[in-house]
Amino acid sequence: MDIKNKRIAVLAPVAWRTPPRAYGAWETVASNITEGLVARGWKNVTLFATKESVTKAKLEGWVERGYEEDKNQIPLVSTCLHISKVMERADEFDLIHNNFDYLPLTYLPLIKTPMLTTIHGFSDQDILRVYHDHKDSYYASISDSDRDAGLPYVATVYNGIDLSNLTFRETPGGKLVHYGRIHNDKGTHLAIDVAKRCGMDLIIAGIIQEQSYFDNLIKPHINNSSVQYIGPVNPAQRDALLKEASAVIHLNLIPERFGLVMAESMAAGVPVIAMDLGSCREVIADKETGYLVNNVDEAVEAVGKIAQIDRRKCRRRVEENFTIDCMAAGYEKVYEEIFRREEQKK
Repeated sequence: MDIKNKRIAVLAPVAWRTPPRAYGAWETVASNITEGLVARGWKNVTLFATKESVTKAKLEGWVERGYEEDKNQIPLVSTCLHISKVMERADEFDLIHNNFDYLPLTYLPLIKTPMLTTIHGFSDQDILRVYHDHKDSYYASISDSDRDAGLPYVATVYNGIDLSNLTFRETPGGKLVHYGRIHNDKGTHLAIDVAKRCGMDLIIAGIIQEQSYFDNLIKPHINNSSVQYIGPVNPAQRDALLKEASAVIHLNLIPERFGLVMAESMAAGVPVIAMDLGSCREVIADKETGYLVNNVDEAVEAVGKIAQIDRRKCRRRVEENFTIDCMAAGYEKVYEEIFRREEQKK
């Protein structure tokens, strides 16, 4: 049987639409996996997401809108309903590709269909107990740095992004840009510090995930001239934003799991200045597509050297490593390995 005739269920979260209108990293990845498989000729792919989601695969859903977009919902109720409905139909598929964290794993004793879980990060160390309790399942990491030593991973498959939404520009803009989640972990306040010390304008974009942090450490600096906050951005707005950038400042304070922001920025030809934590060293080629730094002083120094970066190399690194097709090809190999192991169990 041609492996591309296998029946694949891609399980996406239901916080946002898949793909999201603006923010929604896991939904973005679930969408890109689905569309990547379809583009590579997989014939029986079903995306389980919100009902209003958009895909070239078959779409199934029970939650009309994402619970982050419809505040009348109770998130846990929508989550449990969505997952349980998928598991009720598990026998209809040859593989469930879970992009919805740890809760689907709790159904494994009740179903026969193998499950691959792409681990997008551990929001709490206690969650690891669930993964360790189901070591007979299959796990994929999104970077080598984001692995737990006690888990049996099948492979690392880097996230892939849609290059059609990101215009490469060889000529840099004149501003610094920081976008993504507005949260202490992402170091938004450090980006402001870097911009001020460099005497450059800064544009901040993204969803506010820590309101007190924004109110106390970010908002007082916003003046709509040298420091702007423009809110969350959709793909078209993100593309326009990156046109303004000479560099993207990504001074994360915790280890990065993968970092879609870094890949997206480089795809547009924009070098990234990032803390040397977690996956940043895997995504950025230091001194070729950006700079890895350890503190604000080094970030300020890196801004002064940003013109030395060949923006074509930034785009090329993404084309060679972080596209939707690269990711889909990686998961094809993982699926093949899972089916091989499952056949050996018979």
